[in-house]
Amino acid sequence: MRRGLCSSGSGTPSYKLLSKAVVMKPWLTLAAAIVAEVVGTSFLKASHGFTKPLPVLAVVVGYGLSFYLLSLTLQTIPVGVAYAVWSGVGLVLIATIGWLAYGQSLDLPAFIGMGLILAGVVVLNVFSTAAAH
Repeated sequence: MRRGLCSSGSGTPSYKLLSKAVVMKPWLTLAAAIVAEVVGTSFLKASHGFTKPLPVLAVVVGYGLSFYLLSLTLQTIPVGVAYAVWSGVGLVLIATIGWLAYGQSLDLPAFIGMGLILAGVVVLNVFSTAAAH
């Protein structure tokens, strides 16, 4: 056996162990999907309307990776729960990056709203039976 690979008996390596590791960690995979989406979205502004090649590449790779990882989480996490967490946490992270990196203003109601979104994600994950754990 090699790192992440196992033999299928035919001498051909299999990625079975690697895919099991991804499926066994759906919440970490969802977190990685969120980070990839946030990276992609953060580079949208830097792409200047898709006219700058490197930021455009970061957008495409970030979104592609994000949707791929999100699709993996949907094997174990219900789509409504996964999307709620993905969009809610992503929104809070993007608003924070806009505030810190681009000087975009956030007022008290914006902070309260983001706090409520995060509280909703916590309630969904800690108290709801709809979330697969």
